[in-house]
Amino acid sequence: MSLLLNIDTAISTASISIAKDGHILGEAINIDQKDQGTFIQPAIQSIAKDIGIHLSELAAIAVVAGPGSYTGLRVGMASAKGLCYALGKPLITIGTLNLLTYQAINEAGIAPEDIPTLYCPMVDARRMEVFTAVFDKGLNTVLSPCAMIIDENSFANLLLNNKTIFFGNGAEKWQKINRQKNAAFFELKSKTLYMNELSFKKYMANDFADTAYAEPMYIKEFYNPVI
Repeated sequence: MSLLLNIDTAISTASISIAKDGHILGEAINIDQKDQGTFIQPAIQSIAKDIGIHLSELAAIAVVAGPGSYTGLRVGMASAKGLCYALGKPLITIGTLNLLTYQAINEAGIAPEDIPTLYCPMVDARRMEVFTAVFDKGLNTVLSPCAMIIDENSFANLLLNNKTIFFGNGAEKWQKINRQKNAAFFELKSKTLYMNELSFKKYMANDFADTAYAEPMYIKEFYNPVI
């Protein structure tokens, strides 16, 4: 039996869940990004109490490591690592873009085999910039995670021979300027199901992060101008 705690504070909607063998036992959602720091610990305690477990029974703790909100990533990672140290449990990290793509693969479907299908998550990084990557239907990386300023010519070479599905909270602004026929867009709604499934897969594969050295995947350095 594997009881896993899952923490996701990477983007605007935060979620906390506890799952047994990948099946959700309890969850809590917070849609106010400004309250994520005060949301995590009470939510964890409340879920554990509701489902009747002690945190010492957890097998591991999983956290979405980014990219995403700088504050959300720091809060989530600090909470996960603190619990790992306090409880003596291993840490599992999951990339935001991998998680979004796993959800899209399961929900958006795959095009007919006559044209390859690729998946492109986009996390809003303000203005016309996004954090993005490209994956195939096996969740293999085609384009590594990066920050990209998008325009009407973005992904032009990729879209010549591949149908590509774009999704995530940064996809809408590119949809407005896209003119390329092989681009498709899919709306994702936040679901804890997919993080629970991915964390369970990593747990079964003993795919753990080094708790001492794990850190958020910011992609871009945080810039705090002095005024």
